[in-house]
Order: sequence, then C-alpha cells, then structure tokens
Amino acid sequence: MATRRKPKVKKLKFELTKSGVGGIGVIVFCLFLWMFLLGVWAGQTLLSPVETAKSGVVEKRKSNNDPQIIRAEKKALKRKVE
Repeated sequence: MATRRKPKVKKLKFELTKSGVGGIGVIVFCLFLWMFLLGVWAGQTLLSPVETAKSGVVEKRKSNNDPQIIRAEKKALKRKVE
C-alpha cells in the first residue's frame, strides 16, 4: 500500500535589509508620535474650561466641580484636644 504525501504548505517569507527594517521603524515611530500628539491635543481641548460668548466678551463659566479649600484653624484644634 502506498503512503500518502502531505501537500506542501506555501509559506510567505519577507526578506528585508537593515535599511528596510530601519525605514519601517522610522515610519512606525512617526505614526506613534503623531498619535501621541493628537491624543495630547484632544485631551487638552476636552479638559479646557468651557467658554461662552456674551455680547462679544468671552467669559468662563464656573463649575460646581471646582475643588474647595478647607482650612482648619490651629486654635480650634488645640481647644478640642485639651
């Protein structure tokens, strides 16, 4: 009885020179840099305060989410401890 031969699978090979790998590296670096700068720009525009225009004058809206500073007086703290 004859043995079956497995069909040969064609493999795809890429051969690049050092300059080809370097060129692809430069292109990928530029793409990542562009995406980073685009992300920083988008983040800055999303986090910037909203401005409304009234009669040609630009005013900033105050939001209720602003952090409030709470200061405790030293005298009041000393009285509670004693």
